[in-house]
Amino acid sequence: QVRLVESGGGSVQAGGSLRLSCAVSGDTDSNYCRAWFRHAPGKERERVAAIDSDGSTTYAISVKGRFTISQDNSENTLDLEMSSLKPQDTAMYYCAANSYKGWLCRSLAGMTQYNYWGQGTQVTVSS
Repeated sequence: QVRLVESGGGSVQAGGSLRLSCAVSGDTDSNYCRAWFRHAPGKERERVAAIDSDGSTTYAISVKGRFTISQDNSENTLDLEMSSLKPQDTAMYYCAANSYKGWLCRSLAGMTQYNYWGQGTQVTVSS
């Protein structure tokens, strides 16, 4: 089992920045692939960024160049640094994990590919 707990959400004006963190605990063999998803009202949950066990990353086109995913293996945390935020970034943000490695982690972006989820943290961007 893997436990994921997000923190760091909040409200910010357009153009501002926020940093989300996710504390990861449990079976390390089950969470080689870690990701951030977001879910806005009326939209499907989408993956915004993922990072695999060797540190390779992938981003959704909508956030590329503005968001940075990183992980600290010594402290077992997953972070999402968000800058140049837009009102359309408003959503509930979730960290998620599965046991995929390498290109499987980066290429399989659907929410059904992820076994473990946090409870979510709200990000609201006002114009």
